[in-house]
Amino acid sequence: MNMNDFSAAFGTALHLIIHLDTDLVAIVLLSLQVSLSAVLLAACIGLPIGAAVAVFRFPGRGVIIVLLNALMGLPPVVVGLMVYLMLSRAGPLGELGLLFTPMAMVIAQSLLVTPIIAALTRQTVADLHDEYAEQLRSMGVGPLRAIGTLLWDGRFSLLTGILAGFGRASAEVGAVIIVGGNINHVTRVMTTTIALETSKGNLALALGLGLILMLLALAVNGAAQVLRDSAQRAYG
Repeated sequence: MNMNDFSAAFGTALHLIIHLDTDLVAIVLLSLQVSLSAVLLAACIGLPIGAAVAVFRFPGRGVIIVLLNALMGLPPVVVGLMVYLMLSRAGPLGELGLLFTPMAMVIAQSLLVTPIIAALTRQTVADLHDEYAEQLRSMGVGPLRAIGTLLWDGRFSLLTGILAGFGRASAEVGAVIIVGGNINHVTRVMTTTIALETSKGNLALALGLGLILMLLALAVNGAAQVLRDSAQRAYG
């Protein structure tokens, strides 16, 4: 591709974004729907797990901490394969008919994001618990009540972790293409569309979605920075 072709493709990409191309908007909205749902599910699971591991003392706790940290780097294709086997017709959940649907992608992304949120929550809550342990004991606050208190106290840092999870989910391609199938107008999200359209030579749509994905990443990082600054002002 020469510079003129690239300039033309880039111009077309901007045109698609500015004029809110129907296909582009549909892909972006589906991507946001899947990723936000996955992060919400992951937060509902990861926050209490991470907080419980931080506060409670039990046999095997160290192993769980190591496991949570290790799962933060879980390969997406492995997660995609696991979910595929679970949801395929021969799998234990095959009767639900979820394979190659947005719900299958939500499940795969949530499995990737949950360890991230759980591990970051454990670290945040553990630091706060060490800081306030004596005060909590003096007020007779048990572990269960302490979890809620510490989660609220560390809300800014925890929201940063959730945003990190959203960034991981929105940029994921390996798992979602396995369990979603990249079906047009059904399971085709930004990352899988970029891969497909690039291989077809349709760089305009790929560039348009790439630009939106980059802007989304910048917005997530900007929001995380704002939350960190807010946390510093609140506790500084």
